[in-house]
Amino acid sequence: MKFILKYLKKFPKEILAVVLSTIVTCLSILGIPTMLAEMIDKAIVVNQISNAWPYIWGIVLFTVLGFISRSIRMYMASRVVNQMTMEIRNDVYSKMLNLSHHEFQEFGVPSLTNRITNDAFVILQFTEMLLKQGMMGPVMIVFSVFMIMKIAPNLGFRITPAVFMILAFVVIIALTTKPLSEKQQKYLDKLNRILRESITGLRVIRAFNREAFQNNRFMAVNHQYRKTSGNLFKIMAAAPSLFYLVVNVTMIAIIWMGAKMIAVGELQVGTLSAFIEYIFQALFSLVVFANIFMMYPRAAVSANRLGDVQKAPITVQNPKNPVKEVKERGTLEFKHVDFAYPDADEPVLRDISFKSRPGETVAFIGSTGSGKSTIVKLIPRFYDVTRGQILVDGVDVRDYDLRDLRKKIGFTPQSALLFKGKIADNLRYGKHDADTADMDHATEISQARDFLSKLEEGYDSELAEKGSNLSGGQKQRLSIARSIIEDREIYIFDDSFSALDYKTDAKVRAALKEETKGATTIIVAQRVGTIMHADQIVVLDRGRIDAIGTHEELLRNSDIYYKIASSQLSEEELKIEKE
Repeated sequence: MKFILKYLKKFPKEILAVVLSTIVTCLSILGIPTMLAEMIDKAIVVNQISNAWPYIWGIVLFTVLGFISRSIRMYMASRVVNQMTMEIRNDVYSKMLNLSHHEFQEFGVPSLTNRITNDAFVILQFTEMLLKQGMMGPVMIVFSVFMIMKIAPNLGFRITPAVFMILAFVVIIALTTKPLSEKQQKYLDKLNRILRESITGLRVIRAFNREAFQNNRFMAVNHQYRKTSGNLFKIMAAAPSLFYLVVNVTMIAIIWMGAKMIAVGELQVGTLSAFIEYIFQALFSLVVFANIFMMYPRAAVSANRLGDVQKAPITVQNPKNPVKEVKERGTLEFKHVDFAYPDADEPVLRDISFKSRPGETVAFIGSTGSGKSTIVKLIPRFYDVTRGQILVDGVDVRDYDLRDLRKKIGFTPQSALLFKGKIADNLRYGKHDADTADMDHATEISQARDFLSKLEEGYDSELAEKGSNLSGGQKQRLSIARSIIEDREIYIFDDSFSALDYKTDAKVRAALKEETKGATTIIVAQRVGTIMHADQIVVLDRGRIDAIGTHEELLRNSDIYYKIASSQLSEEELKIEKE
């Protein structure tokens, strides 16, 4: 409830309007049977119809007041709930964007998606019910009990068991539904995860004829979700029936006892009529409040899940006094860097040290799992080093504001991820105000102009989700263009040429050499042909540096590099023999 109250506090005027209109609505609802009781006893029973007009006008007045107050309450409640839900989603989404890679992976994509969509909607439903009906319940109960004790206290005490029965049902149901709600949300997360994997991995599923396996996997989790949801909804469905049974039995008992009291002259007909209405409103409000209380466990689970995201610690944080001005430009240095993932037992990088100056190209090569991609992810602080320092322009990356640091870096990830929308919009991720000339220049360097010129709408051509309507090489070339469209001090290409043919690869590297001559270029590659002309080649082996040097030097001095090169190059291309 603290989670919801934190947002409701932002709307004091609207909440005040809801409270006041709720009070007026309750008074108008209870005012009508009061007027009706007086009219029955003082006009109809005594056959003085002329005496009824003041009460008729009173009923009309209460009806109008009820209409106006109810309309205000519904409008204000809807306004608060919609605005609150929007702010919850905005806050959780903003926090999600600031999570480090490790924290992001801890939650998982399906779970985060489910929290922002489904959990926020559960909060919306609960808060809407709370403001529109739940707030009215306690007020109506207090006012109804006051009127009951005022006109017939002896009869009022006799309905006390019914109240305790309803309260007992509420407590039992709430205790039963909370664990079911938690299980339901977990199964929904699993469903979303399997669905996402199935959609993104559809080609792999078909290639290995695993449709039946994947279908059975989805059906098994879906069955568990249905079973848990069925148990939850059965309880929720049975509760109103039990409540109304108690209410109806209570009403029958009241009519029977009231009739006996009228027969002996202890109660008037109008008073009994009003008493029945007061009792009905009190018990009905209690039932409504009970239904809201039963919704609370599920809302509490959703609020906790959203709160977990908001409260998640951010390990990669901005410094309090970030560095703003630096003298150097385009230098990169690793000083005895160790790195271990937060949940790992052993470091994946150990004692990594090298330095690059403006205009130089540093390449990384090594076997799978040697730590090549991990190194480049440390430069823009996707993770923080465990030990040592990474210096950009002579300053530790942890001393920069994250935005300022990442403005210095043009990063081309290993997976060429493109967003659904126009090609121009994707290129503007690298430079938000890029014009056609900027895009022409960037795509010319990345060798994307040849296929873009064949598209009827050019830069306005629409890309499917993840750029699935382009080939792997086309996506990589657009991804490269996006990272170089604006001048940067450091360019990182994390295995970004793997889908290019050798001819295109050579053209792209030649164009990049001229474009990035005033900056440091970092290349991660598996192909020796991509990196053989680099100023420094860093050979990695199990998270350590095996050797650093040029292509020719490493052929002489590094067994690992020679083995990699000899598996890819001919004897003539090797140029020299290992000594």
